[in-house]
Amino acid sequence: MTTARTDDLGLAITVCHLPPGTGKWSKIEHRLFSSITQNWRGKPLVSHQVIVQLIAATTTNQDRPQGALRTRPQQLPAGIKVADAELASVNLLRHLFPGEWNYTIAPRRYP
Repeated sequence: MTTARTDDLGLAITVCHLPPGTGKWSKIEHRLFSSITQNWRGKPLVSHQVIVQLIAATTTNQDRPQGALRTRPQQLPAGIKVADAELASVNLLRHLFPGEWNYTIAPRRYP
């Protein structure tokens, strides 16, 4: 559980989820997006490998993106149940806005 890790390390972990219907924005994507879409304009995106190759073939004056196709999704254990008492012990600090999407899991104690 994340709380055990925050306790062990003595570090707080901040989680920020994006609201439904929104996308993420990063400086790298912002700088490269128009070049990537221009590079693959009119080309059929028939497979994931084609998309990765088109992204890798994109260049700008400053950047040359690299990409790789993850062929196997990360396997996470299924069916893990968290007891109500354990969940209640999480030192969850909700941010002022919006608290349901942004929060910090702080250590319960410092090492």
